[in-house]
Amino acid sequence: MADLAPARGEVRRQLTGLRISDLLNLCGAGAAAVALTALISSQLAPVTSPLGFVALAAAIFLALYALLVSLAERGVAVRDRLVTVMVHGLAFTVLAVLVFIVVFTFARGAAALPHLNFFTDDMAKAGPLDPLDVGGIAHAIVGTLIQITIALVITIPLGLLTAVFLTEMPGRFARLVRTVVEAMTALPSIVAGLFVYATLVLALGVPKSGVAAATAISIMMLPIMIRSADVVLRLVPGTLKEASYALGAGQFRTVRQVVLPTTRSGLTTAVILATARGIGETSPVLLTSGFTAAMNSDPTSGPMVSLPLAIFQFVKSPEPTMVARGFGTAAVLMLLVLALFVVARVIGGSNPLKKDERRRAKEQARARRRTSRSKRPARLSSLSALAREHAAAPGGSTPVKHTPVEHTPVEHLPLEPSPQEQS
Repeated sequence: MADLAPARGEVRRQLTGLRISDLLNLCGAGAAAVALTALISSQLAPVTSPLGFVALAAAIFLALYALLVSLAERGVAVRDRLVTVMVHGLAFTVLAVLVFIVVFTFARGAAALPHLNFFTDDMAKAGPLDPLDVGGIAHAIVGTLIQITIALVITIPLGLLTAVFLTEMPGRFARLVRTVVEAMTALPSIVAGLFVYATLVLALGVPKSGVAAATAISIMMLPIMIRSADVVLRLVPGTLKEASYALGAGQFRTVRQVVLPTTRSGLTTAVILATARGIGETSPVLLTSGFTAAMNSDPTSGPMVSLPLAIFQFVKSPEPTMVARGFGTAAVLMLLVLALFVVARVIGGSNPLKKDERRRAKEQARARRRTSRSKRPARLSSLSALAREHAAAPGGSTPVKHTPVEHTPVEHLPLEPSPQEQS
């Protein structure tokens, strides 16, 4: 029997960390992709669009990187590294687009943001040719706050009750409602604006005002509120409900005293997410609220401007000052939405177990303080008693108590017998 060749040992692949070979492969594939893309776009197939140049360079880069990795790795490792590069590249692209949007908005609006009147005045006495130290967006800020408040008054009760219905009363009708809610999530905002405009403004005769705009905004916020609250309510353990039912509580009392308090942080997150969605809507407000350059704090009469609508009106003007006001308004709206998402993240990231641990730690600290306070009077009383005994002793010295010792007479002590007596 011929000698068999020794089997080749399996090479352990490094799944974490960055090796020198990986860095060289990335740099080499990137440089070659840029060079080949430049050669192709200039000699073979002219590419005039920057987006087309980037797309072609990315495709060539992936092909060259897979070729370089295949020289030293097997097929599984090649696919793994290729997918890793693709995922990281897409993530970097999304992050770069987000950073570009934020930086571009703040850079274009930097001329208007330093002026204090930009946050305290309205545009009633300012025109397109006026400088940036005249006029502001105070009327848009007030209009946004009023409209979003009315929308929350409409959305929170309806959304919460619908989510409780979907969770506590499953059935055919609940499935139908859930399907409609999921469909409304993808509803275009212009459709909601047209619906409110046709029903409230045209059919019922409600003037264009903050109430009409808030109604349209609430239609866009309602699906987000219902979906988020439904997901949170379904996370409540069934054992909590069963324990409540075993103690004799009904379904209403169980929902009110067990389910809702347990999901308080999640429901707050759902409200804030719905608010962040509704606060940036433009199309419904454009059709239902009207436009005015003056301050209007009455949502039932007269046009009322919001921040998205003010942005739309500002950037339409060809004047540089109006465009700067538009980008400054967009920066303010962006900061407001970012603050809402940060609050939602902080509130939604709180763990119930961590809350319980903090509560127990506080209770233990409170119990230790009470114990130390109760021991302190007893210690003071013992010290005061010692002081009184010291004062009562003659000469100011503490009396020493002598314990009497019983003395046994010598004749009664047992004596050891002598050797003669023992014999």
